Amino acid sequence: MHAIGIDIGGTKIAGGLVDELGGISRFERVPTDASDSDAIERAIVAMIEDLAGGERLPVGVAAPGFIDASQSTVYYTPNIPWRNHPLRERLEERLHLPVVVDNDANAAGWAEFRFGAGRLVSDMVMLTSGTGVGGAVIAGDRLLRGGFGAAGELGHLRIVPDGIPCGCGARGCIEQYGSGRALQRMAGAIADAGGIGTALAAERERAGGVLEGAAIGRLVQEGDPGALAALSELGSWLGQACASLGVVLDPQLFVIGGGVADAGDRLLDPVRQAFVDHLPARGFHPEPVFAVAELGNEAGVVGAADLARLHEDPDFLAFAPRG
Repeated sequence: MHAIGIDIGGTKIAGGLVDELGGISRFERVPTDASDSDAIERAIVAMIEDLAGGERLPVGVAAPGFIDASQSTVYYTPNIPWRNHPLRERLEERLHLPVVVDNDANAAGWAEFRFGAGRLVSDMVMLTSGTGVGGAVIAGDRLLRGGFGAAGELGHLRIVPDGIPCGCGARGCIEQYGSGRALQRMAGAIADAGGIGTALAAERERAGGVLEGAAIGRLVQEGDPGALAALSELGSWLGQACASLGVVLDPQLFVIGGGVADAGDRLLDPVRQAFVDHLPARGFHPEPVFAVAELGNEAGVVGAADLARLHEDPDFLAFAPRG
């Protein structure tokens, strides 16, 4: 059974027609005005209608922010003016199709569990490092949503008491130490210090004072010591966060996604080292595997569609193949 997945971002809406193996047979992407709630809904409805082609298909919508446990209401999303917004009800009224709404990181994590890096395990934690840090938890083959639907906000795990202020209002969240923006800050500090940051400083001067993430990534691939030092610092913070999560969740696998994951083992090596350095009672039980996410930018679409299929038929998971 095909399903439709929609992934809402701050600047774009992506959608696809997804089969039971996670393959996308049709894909669409449109820009959106994040300041206009009605325009966003109209764009979503138009995309779903086009992808459905008149068929009755389940629809999954991945949205940023807090979603309630019934997969219906958007409590809050930072870049779109939705506050206690009944998105599922509003879409179903327009579409006359079954709709579920989930957090975008949950959708991406579910896609990796079903069809990507986590397809051989039952317990997995995914951390996505981009502009911020997102996350998803799979426990016993089920997506962990929590009592109110807001579980898995891993970016706001506090790892530094009274640390850097976070946009959530707290201080010391992993989002301020393990995100793409954190990598830019760390690379900038290395550039300011000179020495190993010589190439970083030259790159920043060429760019008019700004060190872009893509430039840092290029220097990492070229083996620049300054860029690698910044990446190692970021990886060590992510590894510390994974050690704390591991004590609570005991996953078989940690999946790291987002733009910084393009660095592969250059990122995973310091993550693994920091994990074992901060893991209590090491050596008394098996340790998890660390892997890079496999599905890239399409993960949200794939995961949203699969969650819609599961909501429509709760028993399908027992018989559904995992890619």
